[in-house]
Formats: sequence, C-alpha cells, structure tokens
Amino acid sequence: MLMAHLPALIGIFILLCLSAFFSGSETALTAASRARIHRLARDGDHRAQRVEKLIEDKERLIGAILLGNNLVNILASALATYVFIAMVGEGGVVYATLVMTALVLIFAEVLPKSYAISNPDGMALAVGSVIAILVLLFSPVVNLVRQIVRGTLSVFGVDLESGEAILSARDEIRGAIDLGASEGGIRKAHRDMLDSILDLDEISIEDVMIHRKNMALIDGAMPPAEIVDEVIKSPYTRLPVYEEDAENIIGVLHAKDVLRALKAVGDPAAINICEIMTDAWFVPETTSLREQLNRFLSRRAHFALVVDEYGSIQGLVTLEDILEEIVGDISDEFDHMIHGVKKLADGWVQVDGTMTLRDLNRRFDWSLPDADASTLAGLVIFESEIIPIVGQRFNFHGFEFEIIGRRRNQITQIKIRPKPSETTA
Repeated sequence: MLMAHLPALIGIFILLCLSAFFSGSETALTAASRARIHRLARDGDHRAQRVEKLIEDKERLIGAILLGNNLVNILASALATYVFIAMVGEGGVVYATLVMTALVLIFAEVLPKSYAISNPDGMALAVGSVIAILVLLFSPVVNLVRQIVRGTLSVFGVDLESGEAILSARDEIRGAIDLGASEGGIRKAHRDMLDSILDLDEISIEDVMIHRKNMALIDGAMPPAEIVDEVIKSPYTRLPVYEEDAENIIGVLHAKDVLRALKAVGDPAAINICEIMTDAWFVPETTSLREQLNRFLSRRAHFALVVDEYGSIQGLVTLEDILEEIVGDISDEFDHMIHGVKKLADGWVQVDGTMTLRDLNRRFDWSLPDADASTLAGLVIFESEIIPIVGQRFNFHGFEFEIIGRRRNQITQIKIRPKPSETTA
C-alpha cells in the first residue's frame, strides 16, 4: 500500500526539506551580523552584497520567506492527509495532524533554526542567492499582502510607514558591549574605554577641565628671571600668563620656548617673555569632548582655556584630559598621585568632593547620575538643595552620603556607600 503512495511520500519529503530551508534561511538572515556583512560587502564579497541588500528591507524578505514556508507546509500537510485517509480512512486526519506536526516541528523548524543560529553569517551568505530569486518571484504577492496588512493596522491607528528605529546604532553598539562584558568576553577596562568613546558627544569639556582654582598661572609682571624659575619648578609644560588680574590671560608660555630663549641669550633676565608667548586659545565650556578633540587635532594644539557664556575663565582643558577620559589616568614622574578615593574598613568609601561621578561609576561599577552634576559634591548639593555641614547624612539614588569635610562653602570630603539593602554580593 505504501508503494502506491510513494510519489506522495516523496513529495512530502521534498516539501519538508523546502520548509527546513525556508526556516533556516529566515533565522540566518535575521540573526546575521549587519556589521560583519557590511564589512564583507565593502571588501567586495558579492554574496555579502546580496545579503546586505536583502536585509535592508526585512519586511519584504520575511514576507517572501513566510509565503514560501506556508505554501510548502500546507501542501505537505494536505498530501499527508490524503495518504493517511487513503490508508486508514477518516481517522487518517488525526494521524496526519500528529505526524506532520512532529515532522514539521523537529525537522522543518527546530533543527534548521538551531543550525542557523549557530552559524548565522555563514548560512546567510550560502542561501542569499536562492532567497534573492524567491524574493523577486514572490514580490507581487508579498506587496499585495503588505498593503492588506498596512491597511488593516491603519484601522486600529497603527501607521507602519512612520515607524522609526527605537535604538540608534550607538545604542546597539553599547548594548553589544554590555552583553559582551556580562558574558565575560570583554574586560571591564576595555568596556569602560569603549563606553567612554561613545560618550564623547555627550560630555562637555566643563566635566573634565581643570578648574580655575587649580590652574597654575604666571604673573606676567614678574621679572623674567623669576618667570623662568617658575617654569622650571612647574610640573606643566604650558602655563597661562596673566596681567594684573587672573581673569586677564594674555598668553601661554611653553617650557620648550623658554629653554630655547634661554639657550639663545644665556641670561634669564634678558629673555623677552612677551616675544616667546603664544596667543591664548579660548573655547566655550559647553563644547563636547568629541568636538574639542577634533579641534585639537585640526589645530595641532594641546591646550585651551575654557570660558563661560560671559567670557569669564572657568578653567583649562588639555588633549591629555580628553584622552584620560577614554583610557583612564595618564601619570608621569611629575604627576602628584592623589587618587581622592579611600576604602574604609566599615564599608564606606571616603571620596574627595571634587571627584567626578564618571570616575566613581567606572571604578566601582556604580550608577550615580551625572546629568545634573559632574562631581560628587555637586551631586550632594543638587539633591539636598543646601550646602550641607559636616556630619549631615543623606540618602538618595540608592546610596548613603555623609559629609566629613568642608572648607568655607566647598564640600571637601564625603563618605559614600550603597544602601545595605541594595548592596549586591
């Protein structure tokens, strides 16, 4: 009896193979790495170029694959029902349903999709040519289906035409970085570095600049010999020079220029400081780090003075400050190793008030918000809406804060720890 239905059985087998092909292709093409496919296409891989073109219109791609998959599944089920009814009578419908469900589930769905998900890029490149032909053949029917779907959804107020991507490319990259870090594939230091690169557009130079109260300045009215001594004693190679008032910056003195002038004249007192100074470069404090980095590169400069909207000096920023935001602290033999963070035995962390929230978050994997304040002291003042005194405690954002140092109106030392109930092991 089976021999009589052999053509139908062969047809069912072929249809199941086609169903497996469609299912695997759908998974491979939707799970393939767009970045890797794009790189291969840019390098001249014709298969990758074909796949990249397919996944540009995922709605059309999925529609064609689903159309082909449903056609072969329905036809295979119809043939199986015919065979079983011919063999066992009306009860064959039940047998056909059970057998085809098992065959389709195992061999036409789970098996090909499991293989495709294990090697999506390779399979996508392999099936791209065939799927491209099917998409072209099915395009009239798929377009009709798309119009019916869009028309139906519009009745319920859903407009697919106006839909925009929820995640930007930057968000997708950040998600991939976080996922890789959580799975152990990316070290914390590398994750912090990659996150910092993505944040360059969102951070302004006022968040990383050296504040004006910490700037090393030179009084242009001093005798040249004293200025040379100040340059030699300073750990910095570039020093702003002011006249009469620290707000009145008249230029920037470079240590190498001083050395060249000293070699030329031999006597420090004979150096003309005004001649070897360079013009000061002023930049607004709202400039993003990426924009300032590009400006440094284009001007071949390493140093800029930061001003607010009224033109008042707020601090200075160097190329090193921006690079440190990406790679972490860069110290040399002249840097003072003041970390500003000390872990205490009772679980508290003692922190300088000027410590930036970004540095704290990166060091301890915390999530203190830095939208309204850039330093820990600034965050406490913003949240408490007062300038707290020594001994005051606060609780916000899942952390406890205790003020342990204050100088005039400046908070100098703070103790901080996550709330015990929210501390994770």
